[in-house]
Amino acid sequence: QVQLVESGGGLVQAGDSLTLSCAASGRTFDDYAVAWFRQAPGKDREIVGAVSWNIGVTHFTASVRGRFTISTDKAKNIVYLQMNNLKPEDTAVYYCSAGVETMGVPSYDYWGQGTQVTVSS
Repeated sequence: QVQLVESGGGLVQAGDSLTLSCAASGRTFDDYAVAWFRQAPGKDREIVGAVSWNIGVTHFTASVRGRFTISTDKAKNIVYLQMNNLKPEDTAVYYCSAGVETMGVPSYDYWGQGTQVTVSS
């Protein structure tokens, strides 16, 4: 079992950048997919982007593609979400999630506690 802890959220202005971290403990991310989700007030939780830990392939939802990137530090077992050119509509609680990836299909069974990102206009 893996425990996830997010950090790096905060209040920024539109156009600023912010980097979120997702640190794992209990086991490594080997064989896992790690995703970032977000949930804005009154809206459903949506996936922002994900990475296949073993091969490093990333995917992003259209609204953040070109602005957000995901990177990994395999020595520290951390996944980062680099967010550039932030917009007010990026305001949400951001969650890290992870789970075993089987034949390219992830099962997001583990969740962090979430970190608030607020973007002012």
